[in-house]
Amino acid sequence: MSSSSTKDPSRSSIGSASSYLSNVSNFKIIESTLREGEQFANAFFTTEKKIEIAKALDEFGVEYLELTSPAASTQSYNDCKAIVGLGLKAKILTHVRCHMDDAKLAVQTGVDGLDVVIGTSSYLREFSHGKDMQYIIDTATEVINYVKSEGLEVRFSSEDSFRSDIVDLLNLYRAVDKLGVNRVGIADTVGCASPDQVAELVRTLRAIVSCDIECHFHNDTGCAIANAYAALQNGATHVDTSVLGIGERNGIPSLGGFIARMYAADKEYVKSKYNLHKLRDIENIVADAVGVSAGIHAKAILNNPSTYEILRPEDFGMTRYVAIGHRLTGWNAVKNRVEQLGLPLTDADCKQITNKIKNLADIRPLSLDDVDKLLRKYGQAKEDNSHHAILENIDTPDQITEW
Repeated sequence: MSSSSTKDPSRSSIGSASSYLSNVSNFKIIESTLREGEQFANAFFTTEKKIEIAKALDEFGVEYLELTSPAASTQSYNDCKAIVGLGLKAKILTHVRCHMDDAKLAVQTGVDGLDVVIGTSSYLREFSHGKDMQYIIDTATEVINYVKSEGLEVRFSSEDSFRSDIVDLLNLYRAVDKLGVNRVGIADTVGCASPDQVAELVRTLRAIVSCDIECHFHNDTGCAIANAYAALQNGATHVDTSVLGIGERNGIPSLGGFIARMYAADKEYVKSKYNLHKLRDIENIVADAVGVSAGIHAKAILNNPSTYEILRPEDFGMTRYVAIGHRLTGWNAVKNRVEQLGLPLTDADCKQITNKIKNLADIRPLSLDDVDKLLRKYGQAKEDNSHHAILENIDTPDQITEW
């Protein structure tokens, strides 16, 4: 019988990936529901729910689970240790800023590896961390060498890769590749890239680094899964997903959608790697469990909305809302709300209040009304210097709701 007569009818030969660079039939999933998914506006995962999701994803067969940075909150640190202690088959990673304090804290949790990230576009260098490329390379070198000395996997990723200067970007990737990272990462942080742009950048990167290439795509313009597929066709090796695609703004490639795309490309490979019958159960778990909530992103958005938004809400008759009653909130977002309310609070006040919000949000997220009550109460208490007692005497979000 000829090969054409035995061909799987569900697979088309039109546009098939035949390039020697292609990893369409040789990829790994970094499942980020427990990191990226926590930035979804309606997401609040208890420790028990995180463990349930982690076990379900492990049964499905994902190679990696990516968790929220232990530096985000006390509960995030504890949850990281709890999931590490499950003894899952999947490797456990945590996503951290390119900073030694964050790296050291992450290593203490016992994870298998660190996903290190820093913004590289002119937007983020100006409005987020304010550092130049030489500082980025020097800091990356220090952090990467430390993680490697601890015997852990390390991925180094630029943030906002597709709006970064290509010369700066490639010089940075060359430098970290020479340090021996396991993976470099590219991130379409604002969801502006097209499959053609992805293909070009990944091909270029593949030619200059010897390590694996991870890709993180946001779905603001509807291209996340198509971009992930284009990346694999052109030499990428790892793709970030989340269940139901939940994440910051419009999210990232959904696990189910990505699996469907790869199933259409190579059914037998996908069936051999993943327990497809478990997919619906995972989606139901996350659906039952389920503003911008990431602090480092909120700071940049407040400085200049273009840093993390490719679409202007105003153009669609909508307004921008930065969620601040969340364990991932940052003090810049709290300060912005303080200014909106016209309260005479200092930066030090905002930082203290932010720490309290993060601790309370480990119990449950605070509504905007809860946050406003806390801010106003604190502001009033400053008049008689009793403001510190306000924070000290609050143990649960319900105490604020009852005011």
